[in-house]
Amino acid sequence: MKVSGADRAAAWQAQSLLLGYPDDEMRSQLPMLGRVARALPEPIGAPLGSVVTYLEQGESLTVTTEYVDTFDHRKRFSPYLTWFLYGDTRKRGMALLRFKQLYRAAGLVLDDGELSDHLAVVLEFAAAHPLPGRELLEEHRAGIEVMRMALREAESPWTGVLDSVSASLSPLRGEERDAVAKLIAAGPPGEDVGLEPFAPPTYLPEFIGGRR
Repeated sequence: MKVSGADRAAAWQAQSLLLGYPDDEMRSQLPMLGRVARALPEPIGAPLGSVVTYLEQGESLTVTTEYVDTFDHRKRFSPYLTWFLYGDTRKRGMALLRFKQLYRAAGLVLDDGELSDHLAVVLEFAAAHPLPGRELLEEHRAGIEVMRMALREAESPWTGVLDSVSASLSPLRGEERDAVAKLIAAGPPGEDVGLEPFAPPTYLPEFIGGRR
């Protein structure tokens, strides 16, 4: 599938918005996001359309509660990309600093309390600065795939956002599939290795055989 630079940027911006907290301001943008989703290539746009439909049809309190339960309370759905590579180790601090330096060089200043490695922030950066933004996304591809599979396993309505992100990036290579399998089985550094894998073992063979 060939994706134009304009389509990729539009997708990343829409994905970023759909990963945001579903307050009234965000929900007011859903008609526009639906139009964007329909205009994108099907593998990227269709998953976004399913998320838009869920947010449009869901009762506000139910949607916001589901969002908080998913992204704020469970690490296996962590939207913070450096956590997948470095866990709760000191190396993560250096990785976060690198994100901030890239943003600062591009003129992007984050709000107070906004972590630089949040997937929504990275996607917004990539939409405006495609080359360094895509490099960041590709560099953290294993974490994105683990998050995607965890959301799918939980049948989360936000799975479509991660499916769309994955479809907007390069196909997984062999070493990237190995990195994803390792993360699923062991978790990030500093975690209790093997005690709480991101996905049940029966999920692994299906994934390792190729990209889903």
